[in-house]
This record gives sequence, C-alpha cells and structure tokens, in this order.
Amino acid sequence: MRKLLLKSMPKKKVCVIINPVSGTGSKQSIPVKINSAFDPKKYDVIIRYTGYADHATEIAKKAVKENFKYVIAAGGDGTVNEIAKVLVDTPCVLGIIPLGSGNGLARDLNISMNIDKSIETITKGEERKIDYGIANEHIFFCTCGVGFDAFVSERFAEEKMRGPIGYVKNILESVIDFKSEEYELIYEGKNIKERAFVVTCANASQYGNEAYIAPNADMEDGKMNVALIKPINAFEMPQTTIQLFTKNLHKNNKVIHILTSDLIIKRGRSGVMHIDGESIDAGKEINVRIIPKGLNVLAPKKTEDDKRPLENDPIFSVFLRWFTQ
Repeated sequence: MRKLLLKSMPKKKVCVIINPVSGTGSKQSIPVKINSAFDPKKYDVIIRYTGYADHATEIAKKAVKENFKYVIAAGGDGTVNEIAKVLVDTPCVLGIIPLGSGNGLARDLNISMNIDKSIETITKGEERKIDYGIANEHIFFCTCGVGFDAFVSERFAEEKMRGPIGYVKNILESVIDFKSEEYELIYEGKNIKERAFVVTCANASQYGNEAYIAPNADMEDGKMNVALIKPINAFEMPQTTIQLFTKNLHKNNKVIHILTSDLIIKRGRSGVMHIDGESIDAGKEINVRIIPKGLNVLAPKKTEDDKRPLENDPIFSVFLRWFTQ
C-alpha cells in the first residue's frame, strides 16, 4: 500500500539556477552535489546556467509558470535578488547556495557559506516566510539606501579586491571623497530633517560580509529598521566601522533609529541609491515600504548558536587583521 501511495504522489520540481561567474570558486561540483542530495523518486531536478544579465530572472519566471516547488539560487547577492524578486507572492520556495562576496540574505538567514552545508539546508532545513521591501518599485530583501553606502556600492562594483577586506578598503578610501547631503524622512505622520552620512532602510540586519547596519532588524516583523547616521569625519570612521562589524552601531550617538513599515525619503537632487548593494539612479523622492511574509525561503532551523558573539566570527577576525595592519 505504501509503495502504491508513493507511486501516485507527484514529484516535487526543483530548478537550480547557477551563475558560473559568481565569486571566485569553481562551480563544477555543484550539479553532482545537487543530484546526490535529492531523491530522484521524490524530486525532478533541472539545472540551468545563467549567461547574461537578468538571465536568472528569465529562468525563474519560467520555473514559476511551470509550477516548480523550489527554485535554488547558486550565486551572489545579484543572482539571489534576480531570482527572489520573481518568487515573491508565489507558492515557490527560494533556496540559496551562496557563492558571492557579500551573501547578505544568506548570512542573515544563517545559511552556511560552505556549499555542502548550504545544500543540506535546502534538503533538511525549514520553510519560512520572510518580508521583502520595495523602494520606488525596486524590490529588495536586505537593505536599500542613500548616502555613503550607495556611494560605496557604486565604487565597490568596480573594486578588484572582493570580500570583507575589499569592502573595508573601499569604505576607508571612499570616506575622503564623499559629501553628506540633507534629507527629509517622512513616516507615520512624523518627519525628520537631517544632514546625513547614511540613510539605510534595513529589512535584514546586515549589508552582507557581516556588516551590521541594523543589528535588531527582523525579516519577519513587517517593519524596516531605518538607520540615519549623521555626518562623520575621517577620524570617526574607524570607530563607526568597528561598530558596524561588531553589531554595536546602535551605541553610536550619531545614529538615529526609526522602526516603520513605510518611509518617504526626500532630498534636494536626484542621485544614486542602492538596492541590496547594487547602485541605481533614483530621483529626489524615494518611497520605501515593507511587504510582510511575501517570500518563502529555506533556512536552517533556529538555534541558540545563531546568537554567537561576533568577536569569535572568522569574518570579523579578518577585518581586525586588516584594520590593525
């Protein structure tokens, strides 16, 4: 009877989308690992490779149309965003094999940077519903913002040295050239006018690379944590950067924190903003809102280990070595 029941149950469809140029490591082992992880009696697995910008979005749209249960993004933040924005408000479930330099969403979900362990999360983890954000109709999952972080994102796109060291190097170099602007933030009948170094709307707690712009952000609370950092000088930058990497930015007296589901950002001129680390041109007014529980994801089961001290984290150790050299 059990065998007959198994035969009558339709297989779940899995689409794996691999970006062959994400990160620096080889992707050759991924198809073999994927096919070994999924029971062919229960799953139909197809593997697709991206070949150009937005190709991942095209493949994901087809997977949604063909009723795939799982769509797996094997790539960096750009690939994850391309795929995830197609899956919002659908029954499809996103899995992530992080292969990029920042891996913001994967890190915030506590998905391992190890390929084998991230695949294990896809097959043995739990399904969760997380929030996503929209900024002037651009979908984001971790952060969007204006000011210095958008300026850094624009420069980091051209940076040859990737990963946390390249990110910190870029921050320290960019602070010399950056000029703060005045912004007006409107939310829940209130408004704030401040000259700001950074205005970041955070659905997740970090940009990526364990850089925590909003340590208390929760992707399942229907809110964004807005961090406005008042202008800081080159002498204040090292302390602020350390606080960013140690989940202590909330202790900085130049940071204003706002918790809201909707925000309007006004500025004097059009300019760059970033969407999950990707810089784009935007106008004088930016409307940001959070959509609750709009994306299904596969993530590890929550444990007390998720609260490990950042001082023991290998990424933080790399940063300290860079900073003290």
